[in-house]
Amino acid sequence: MRKKLVVGNWKMHGSRASNAALLSGLREAGPWNADVAVCVPFPYITETALALTGQAMSFGAQDCSAHEQGAYTGEVSAAMLADVGCRYVIVGHSERRAFHHESDQLVADKAKAALAHGVTPIVCVGETRAEREAGQTEAVVKRQLAAVIHTLTHCIGEIVLAYEPVWAIGTGLTASPEEAQAVHAVLRMQLHAATQKSDAMRILYGGSVKPDNAVSLFGQADIDGGLIGGAALKAADFSAICRAAG
Repeated sequence: MRKKLVVGNWKMHGSRASNAALLSGLREAGPWNADVAVCVPFPYITETALALTGQAMSFGAQDCSAHEQGAYTGEVSAAMLADVGCRYVIVGHSERRAFHHESDQLVADKAKAALAHGVTPIVCVGETRAEREAGQTEAVVKRQLAAVIHTLTHCIGEIVLAYEPVWAIGTGLTASPEEAQAVHAVLRMQLHAATQKSDAMRILYGGSVKPDNAVSLFGQADIDGGLIGGAALKAADFSAICRAAG
């Protein structure tokens, strides 16, 4: 049976004071039966690592470069993330795809770079509202995942996958448990065709997950936890979601 994973994505939020208060609240609320991690802005990774010393929670980053090193001002390599102890890195979040024009292949290359340094990529896929209304959801997410499968080949079983319908991120809208499960099942089937490890792989749901809908979402057969945005900034809400995953 797959152990649930709940990952908080702080996005571009936080300060030293607010982060310390949030992490303190999470330390007091835990531990949980699920695996739990927070992916934080680059400047706060080291102090997050210190705050979580001796805790069951893991930490990670929200992006990494596809390049190993070199003249890439502003970029952060997977090797650097590994050097400071990151366990996870989010790649291909819809905000990166939309605002930074990241292609399916670039996302796949970032995932490959992360794995090369022992950092687990949380690979995001998802459709826009227009794509869903046009009946293209399955085609879009399968295309996005196909690029990662093709690039990682036999290593595809080492990633965490996250389905995040773009129309549900930060909007207050949420896919129904049945809608989310249907897409997760499609993704698991695609992974099954690529690797014998598909039954053990975790596929997370993200998109306005809250304490009041987490139990029904996480109760679906192919939903193995969540990638949590806004609710991850409140210790009480995030801890409640983590409990729901247990």
